[in-house]
Amino acid sequence: MRTRRRERAAAVAGAAMLALALAGCGGRRESVTAAGSTAFQPFAEKLADQYMAARPGEAVTIQGGGSAVGIQSALSGAADIGMADLVRLPPEAGALKAEVVARDGIALVVHPSNPVSNLTLDQVRGLFSGDIRSWKEVGGADEPVTIVSREAGSGTRSSFEEIVGGIRPNPDAIVQDSNGTIRETVGNDARAIGYLSHGLINEKVKALTVDGHACTTEEIVSGGYALVRPVFFLTRGDASPAARAFIAYVLSPEAQAAIREDGLIPAK
Repeated sequence: MRTRRRERAAAVAGAAMLALALAGCGGRRESVTAAGSTAFQPFAEKLADQYMAARPGEAVTIQGGGSAVGIQSALSGAADIGMADLVRLPPEAGALKAEVVARDGIALVVHPSNPVSNLTLDQVRGLFSGDIRSWKEVGGADEPVTIVSREAGSGTRSSFEEIVGGIRPNPDAIVQDSNGTIRETVGNDARAIGYLSHGLINEKVKALTVDGHACTTEEIVSGGYALVRPVFFLTRGDASPAARAFIAYVLSPEAQAAIREDGLIPAK
C-alpha cells in the first residue's frame, strides 16, 4: 500500500516537473544583441520594439558604444550584430559579413539664431581644423566659433572627417559622446557648430546647406548632398538564426519604410 502511494506521489511529482519543463521551453525567448553606432541606436531601438511586438518569443537588445565598439563586439562575439556607420570599413571588418541597412546624411548644425545658412566644404574644413575662428570670416557675426565634435572611434566623426578631408586635430574642440549631446550643446550655444545624423535634426538646431545643397532626403538620394555614409550591420559567419531573422526584418519593406519615415534613407 505504501509502495503504491509512493509510486503515485512520484508520478505526480514527475508530471509536475515535466509540465514546468515544457512551460519553460515554450516561454524561452530567442535573444539577439546588437551594439555599436550611437547615431543609429535610437532607430535600431525602435525597429527592435516593432520586431518584438510582432514576435513575443524573441528578444532584441540594442546597445551603443560607437562604430569601433560595434566592429570589435561582432568580431569577439560579444554582440550578435555590430552596427557601424562608416564611409569605409576598416580592414579588420573584412572578417565579417557587412550588410547596408540604411544610409544617413551628416548634417552640419548651428544655433537657430546664427545668420549663417551655407558653408563650402573648404570653409567646413577651415572651421573644424581651427583655421577659421570667427563667424565673421564666413558671413556671420563677429563672434568666436565654438567647435563641437565627436569622440575618437565615432563612426559619425570618422565619416565626417573622411568626406570633408584634410581636417587637422583641433585641441579647442568640445568633444561629445553622442549625436544627442552634440544637438544639446549646439542648441544651447549661439556660437557653436557641430554635426549629427540627419534623422536627429529638430527645432533646437539649424541645419546648414553645404555648397548650396541641403541635408534633405531628396538631396541625399539625388547625390547632391555630399556628407552621406552607409549604416552597416556586421555579423560573423556563424551568426545565429535569430540574428539573421532580425536583419531580414530590418531589410524588409515594412522596416525600410519606417526608416524613411524617421528621417534616414532606405538601404535600396
